[in-house]
Amino acid sequence: MRLRQLLVLFSFTMCTLSANAQVWNADLGNGKYKNPIIHVDYSDPDVCAGDDGYYMTASSFNSSPGLPILYSKDLVNWKLIGYALQDQVPVAHYRTVRHGDGVWAPSIRYHKGEYFIYWGDPDFGIYMVKTKNPSGSWEEPVLVKEAKGIIDTCPFWDQDGKAYLSYAFAGSRANVKTVLMLSEMAADGTKLIGNPAMVFDGHDGHTTAEGTKIYKKEGYYWIWSPAGGVKPGWQLAMRSKNIWGPYEAKIVLNQGNSAVNGPHQGAYVETPNGEGWFIHFQDRWAYGRIVHLQPVIWKNAWPIIGVDTNNDGIGEPVEGWEKPNVGRKYPVTPLESSDQFNSHQYGLQWQWQANQNPAEQWGWSSANLGFLRLNCIPRPEEMKTMWMMPNLFLQKFPSDNFTATTKVTFENNPDAKKCSTGLIIFGEDYGYIAIEQDNEGKLKVVQRSMKNARTSKDTEIELASLPIQQKEVFFRTKVEMIQQKEPFDAKVTFYYSLDGEKYTAFGKPFKPTAGRWVGAKIGLFATGTKAINDSSYANYDWFEVVSNNDVKNSSLSSFQQ
Repeated sequence: MRLRQLLVLFSFTMCTLSANAQVWNADLGNGKYKNPIIHVDYSDPDVCAGDDGYYMTASSFNSSPGLPILYSKDLVNWKLIGYALQDQVPVAHYRTVRHGDGVWAPSIRYHKGEYFIYWGDPDFGIYMVKTKNPSGSWEEPVLVKEAKGIIDTCPFWDQDGKAYLSYAFAGSRANVKTVLMLSEMAADGTKLIGNPAMVFDGHDGHTTAEGTKIYKKEGYYWIWSPAGGVKPGWQLAMRSKNIWGPYEAKIVLNQGNSAVNGPHQGAYVETPNGEGWFIHFQDRWAYGRIVHLQPVIWKNAWPIIGVDTNNDGIGEPVEGWEKPNVGRKYPVTPLESSDQFNSHQYGLQWQWQANQNPAEQWGWSSANLGFLRLNCIPRPEEMKTMWMMPNLFLQKFPSDNFTATTKVTFENNPDAKKCSTGLIIFGEDYGYIAIEQDNEGKLKVVQRSMKNARTSKDTEIELASLPIQQKEVFFRTKVEMIQQKEPFDAKVTFYYSLDGEKYTAFGKPFKPTAGRWVGAKIGLFATGTKAINDSSYANYDWFEVVSNNDVKNSSLSSFQQ
């Protein structure tokens, strides 16, 4: 490799590794934080205090691995440390892409030295996994109750040793919704016992009550529940001296005069000194359901989440606040989004669209060889778009404004006929830039897009094409938030480079959209059309993410606006 290329790549790596830490950083470094604390689509977050910090999980739907586990010492700085599900269950069922199915609104609890996660799969029932070490392996899932339409489960162990589980219903499966249920549970948490009962009916003003979380504080049993729908909703708290009710309900958080739409569905936690905090999501369209942190005070034995700006007894979200008092200061630890592919493990931020099929070799890390290998295995002829393609290697949007760049070497086999690999922004509308081999073995760079992938019978539209004579290409995409309020519109622009120095805008910008209950994602793909004994393949050397400002100010001055 030429000395100049080495210097450029070294400069690129140093710049992007340092800039990656600032893709999104909620910790302001002065004892305060800003919201959102995580500008990543961790939908339906739940948090528990463990014996050494705080643990968060979130909905993962059909993605594999599932049930992300995040860890924090201060409730502001979070690190993704693993997954509780290496395969979605039932395993064979989820080898097919099933958008929006799977893990809905899990709850995580620490009980007698073990961490438990419960979730409802609306098509199969209530599952549970547990472990003594959340950063290690989790036990195999247990089907606590086979059922259709049960979602948003939460366990609770009372002081007398009895255990309970609260839950809600998905109207799309159960044909009922807006009611909250409670059932007694075996003390070991493996099955429901007794007769379940309805403990709250939200049909009188609190439609779509769901997302149950159950607590006990100062003699009251509490069920916290979001209501009103994802984007426009609010947060309820319900209390009773008897776990079976009756419960009196109160709105404790809504948008009010703030810019935060639909602030609801999350977790109440307390620090060792008794401070109360609420972690919840806000739906930002293509950016997904990002995570906010609100202070909680208690007034007249009711929580007020955020700040009551108009003295109506209902909290509103804060833009920022003093960091939680957890006894000491901890370093800033933004979530990772770049990956150098220099390990036998790829970064935890990556997920597939379905469980890996043992009959197919989608790709591998290359250990110390220093790249990610994706194979252009053929997809079924009837799969005209990528909507149902399981072997998309994706991660969530890491921020509101960011640029991702990758280097790929395409080792194409002319006998494989049409095959391609590239960089994709994926949702119900999606677009990508790729290097492609046609049926004659010739190479080109292409940009394609697809509208309404979930429902449309159309195929992808080719927006640009450029013949090339080399196998090594650099791809880049720039994501910009172009509207800082509802509906939080964004713009995506693709670029290519043949030398890693000069980047040229390619094709047409497009507007990213959310997927099925999830935000848009960014990632890599490789696909083919013909089964042969040695498929074409792509080696991805690195995947670097920086803020848009850092790209402009970096040594990559050739970035084309």
